[in-house]
Amino acid sequence: MKTVLERLYNGIIKENPTFVLLLGMCPTLAVTTSAINGVGMGLSAAAVLIMSNLIISALRKVIPGGVRMPAYIVIVATLVTILQMLLQAYVPSIYEALGLYIPLIVVNCIILGRAEAYAGKNKVLPSLFDGVGMGLGFTLALTIIGSVRELFGNGTLFGLKIMPDAYVPVSIIVLAPGAFFVLGLLVAARNKLMSPEKKKKAAAAACSMNCASCGLCGGAVESAETDPAKASPVKADPAATARAAKPENTEIKKEEGNDK
Repeated sequence: MKTVLERLYNGIIKENPTFVLLLGMCPTLAVTTSAINGVGMGLSAAAVLIMSNLIISALRKVIPGGVRMPAYIVIVATLVTILQMLLQAYVPSIYEALGLYIPLIVVNCIILGRAEAYAGKNKVLPSLFDGVGMGLGFTLALTIIGSVRELFGNGTLFGLKIMPDAYVPVSIIVLAPGAFFVLGLLVAARNKLMSPEKKKKAAAAACSMNCASCGLCGGAVESAETDPAKASPVKADPAATARAAKPENTEIKKEEGNDK
């Protein structure tokens, strides 16, 4: 269960393929002119990703190492062909909106990247949930980008009018430059929200136990020394402590040499 939750969290939050890894930028920027297009593209890629992870993981001991990439592409291309036929038959509106970007799922960096980095080296169940996590993360990202662009570019959301009649749509948002603007702002917002966690990790790695002149961890180490009840999970790195103390030892040796 821990591995399953870790794979889901990894794909949706920690290593989101769009906002963190910046993979699959072609469909991300091209088809997210509306929220429904984002959902359709995200779910299509997620379905292929889940099934390809499942099949590749199950065949990881059968596929020779020298031809693994061609084998992965054949598996993914077969799944994309099936997906394309299903969309054309049952959801023609999504099929027409996504157009050329459906067959391009075959060479999507997210799908081939997860096949090479995870599914080809791990068991079936973790690989399955890795695909679910990455697929949901990709779908969520495309839906958010599409929603923002549709809301401010057309004044609607999923085809429903949201903005008042007095609102003047910002047409550049639904054009190509708007995709870059919205993506950049959302990536910046995500980095801002996740920055406290990064700051604590950086403080733990660079801590020299000199809290008065540091301030990175907010005095967590010093408070842990004075009051054990307030102990923080931030731990000092012994290597960093040794490096911080080294200059003092060098100065002492120089003074002893001058005395002699």
